Amino acid sequence: MIRPTLLRAADYPRMPWKNGGGSTEEITRDAGTGLEGFGWRLSIADIGESGGFSSFAGYQRIITVLQGAGMQLTVDGEEVRPLLPLDPFAFSGASQVSCALLDGAIRDFNLIYCPERYVARLQWFDGQQRFFTQAHTVLVFSAAEQAWVDTGGTPLQALGRYDCLRLDRNAGVVEIATDGRCCVIELTAR
Repeated sequence: MIRPTLLRAADYPRMPWKNGGGSTEEITRDAGTGLEGFGWRLSIADIGESGGFSSFAGYQRIITVLQGAGMQLTVDGEEVRPLLPLDPFAFSGASQVSCALLDGAIRDFNLIYCPERYVARLQWFDGQQRFFTQAHTVLVFSAAEQAWVDTGGTPLQALGRYDCLRLDRNAGVVEIATDGRCCVIELTAR
């Protein structure tokens, strides 16, 4: 039976960046403490100035700009396409990454996971969507002022801006419906 946990943005703990250059609001993770030992971690970071990213060797990262004009990343010496709002980009956590802000401060959304331990899928939806999943853990993150999530077997969940619904212990195929601008992340242990 799926176990839903509603995580409210107002309750996310703030943690320092691994490189000491700023701070992150941690939404949720699978295990571990601090900046080590987790298999996957979901967070929001505020970037006030251009600079380098923390290294997370052994992990894969997917980043999405939530607020602000965007940023230009340089990954291992190569410039990549400009990252604009709600346009996710994946890169190795071991890469040397720096960003140049396009027009002022931004807020971004980050999934960091260990690909040797987890299979992950990240998708952005806008409006009404319906999908089926067998992932053990499903995270539905709202980028809208209000979004709705219906899993059929649990009460309809209302999410505010940057709230996250965590669905754990899925043991079969589950149907999920969303309404609003949401990011859906599916995680399954290898």
